[in-house]
Amino acid sequence: MRAILGLGNPGAAYAGNRHNVGFMALDRLAERANIGPFRSRFQGMAAEGSVGGERVLLLKPMTFMNESGRAARQALDFYKIPPENMIVLYDELDLAPGKLRVKQGGGAAGHNGIRSLINHCGADFWRVRIGIGHPGRPERVHGYVLGDFAKSDRDWLEPMLDAIASSANEIASADFPNLMNRVAIAMQAARN
Repeated sequence: MRAILGLGNPGAAYAGNRHNVGFMALDRLAERANIGPFRSRFQGMAAEGSVGGERVLLLKPMTFMNESGRAARQALDFYKIPPENMIVLYDELDLAPGKLRVKQGGGAAGHNGIRSLINHCGADFWRVRIGIGHPGRPERVHGYVLGDFAKSDRDWLEPMLDAIASSANEIASADFPNLMNRVAIAMQAARN
């Protein structure tokens, strides 16, 4: 079984924030894969299902970003899922909007949700980093990530979310080279 997490902050006030793109991607994936409904479990909202023959647990921690690891740890322990079978979708400041990169392990790179996951689960999980761009100056980061996507962002955000959702099989089977390729092709088509 694989755990696929989307990171974000709970509540309507945060729903459109750049920091919540992980929640947005997981919701779109769940919808496309016909998994749900989400129920309150593991200090989060969880749903179980199957994607491409793989059993998956979808989880949106409701602990706020800085404590995402507590919810993840509960879910991993309950299902006896090793951290290397956890895939986390989240926002990445250091990638241009519309870019997606995947890696396993590493540090938190200043992301408090990832720091919490590392503290509670170790660093061996997979990271699907969704580029949101950087505001330019460090003192603007907090307001930027907790700000809503601009209307102009929809030009890349909607195709990105759709490409992630249509790549549910690649995510569930950890076929990350094909995931990145499919997303890159979709984003190129969206720009043309």
